[in-house]
Amino acid sequence: MYFNRAYLYNSEAVVKDLTKPLMVTSCGYYRITNGPVIKTNRPKGRRDYQLLYVAEGRGKFIIEGCERYVNKGEMVLYRPYDFQSYFYYPSDKCEVFWVHFTGYDVDKLLDRYNFPKDKNVFFGGISHDYNYIFELIIRELQLRRSNYKELLPLLLTELFILINRNILEERNQQRSMLDEVEKSVRYFNENYANNININEYAESLNITPCWLIKKFKQVVKQTPMQYIVALRIANAKTLLENSDYNVTETSYAVGYDNPLYFSRLFKKHVGMSPIEYKNKYSYTKSNI
Repeated sequence: MYFNRAYLYNSEAVVKDLTKPLMVTSCGYYRITNGPVIKTNRPKGRRDYQLLYVAEGRGKFIIEGCERYVNKGEMVLYRPYDFQSYFYYPSDKCEVFWVHFTGYDVDKLLDRYNFPKDKNVFFGGISHDYNYIFELIIRELQLRRSNYKELLPLLLTELFILINRNILEERNQQRSMLDEVEKSVRYFNENYANNININEYAESLNITPCWLIKKFKQVVKQTPMQYIVALRIANAKTLLENSDYNVTETSYAVGYDNPLYFSRLFKKHVGMSPIEYKNKYSYTKSNI
């Protein structure tokens, strides 16, 4: 167990000061790997703001009446009078930074940098820059070098900016991922009957096959090849039901040059051979 804390007035007393735009009142770091459980319980919250950042491990928090773990890379923002209850268990190996702040401009700053209004917990990203800035704030509060009171709000604002950058980049990456997956789905729907090489297709998008397969599966819950096979089988069933195509013609139509391979694949997915399926479900046969 290791604590490193610092307070603006050498006191743990809650400070609410609306005469300045932004003021850092305390900051600290906990590393909980042994010893007792560290508990915090503030049913009525505090008059100031608090931001916590889980740098390693996890902590248990009560959020909206429910227990949940806050994991590495996640942050918790408490606004004035928010209910606060959280626990650090040695077995969870939690390392957490925290900072308390106040001021008349805080809400505007939090809005400017896209901090969520409707939830306490959010993913801020994993960055050693966060650790560095928290440590600088602690050091400034401890050493009280010249102009430290002016420097502290600047350091906290820099932290807000970095968090905002990570949130925006995370959103952009998610949007980019969805765009690529949507583009892939459209391409596969239009070209499933052709010979599609996933490696070559990924390279045509300037992404790696591994990235495409991973992100496609995250969104669609199938790999690209599984999705293409499912498309081919679904369209084969439609042809067998509603056309005069025989098995060989159906195989070619959905992208398989080898009718025997197509038949084995069809039976694996449908539970019967293409001929059995056509005999059972063919609309054209039943209406001759």
